[in-house]
Amino acid sequence: MADLKALRDGLATSLKTIPGLRVSATIPDQINPPQAVVQLDKIDYQRSFHRGLTEYTFKITVIVSRQSERNAQANLDAYVASDGKYSVLDALESDRTLGGAAFDLTMIGMDSYGSVSIGEVNYLSADFSVRVLAS
Repeated sequence: MADLKALRDGLATSLKTIPGLRVSATIPDQINPPQAVVQLDKIDYQRSFHRGLTEYTFKITVIVSRQSERNAQANLDAYVASDGKYSVLDALESDRTLGGAAFDLTMIGMDSYGSVSIGEVNYLSADFSVRVLAS
């Protein structure tokens, strides 16, 4: 089985290439937007014979401040864009092997976009699903 820490750290390293985005490779106690949080969502152990390939699905949650609705939405839009210097897709697919920790990475898609309350504070967030193939 692949080293989960190495996979999370690889995802975090790719996300840190986005200017101004704070990144947590583990689930933080406190949010400091704009922030991306890397979370393991699911593991499929049986992708090939004798556990030779495992599929990991990670959820990347990007959270932005909601001081102004328009600004918050414009900021989040930049992260969900299919390209550009703030694009989560571009950042994650820039190193598809996560520094050698994985065989391949594919951005599956963005699952949700909207308001979220964390500690009684309202933010905007988007959840991305990322498939990572490793041994």
